[in-house]
Amino acid sequence: QVQLVESGGGLVQAGGSLRLSCVASGTFFSINTMGWYRQAPGKKRELVASITNAGIINHVDSVKGRFTISRDNVKKTVYLQMNSLKPEDTAVYYCNTLPTYYPWGQGTQVTVSS
Repeated sequence: QVQLVESGGGLVQAGGSLRLSCVASGTFFSINTMGWYRQAPGKKRELVASITNAGIINHVDSVKGRFTISRDNVKKTVYLQMNSLKPEDTAVYYCNTLPTYYPWGQGTQVTVSS
């Protein structure tokens, strides 16, 4: 059974940093493109960043230069380093494959205060 477990969120002031982690159990993790998604209150879930099994990375424009996605295939973990956080980054953050395939995890809440 596939399980995605996100962690690392919290409350931080604008300009601060957080590092999110997502452990993917029960999957052929190394062959999947993985993504970090986020959903702000009242908004649709959106893709924030992705990384292929070869390490090719994409970030949406709103987080370029501030967020960095990475992965460890041995640990079946994908990370999101978030720097220079802004209040508009406040959301629940999730990981999943790209395109999405597995059941969503519980996500991790990121709250950025101004």
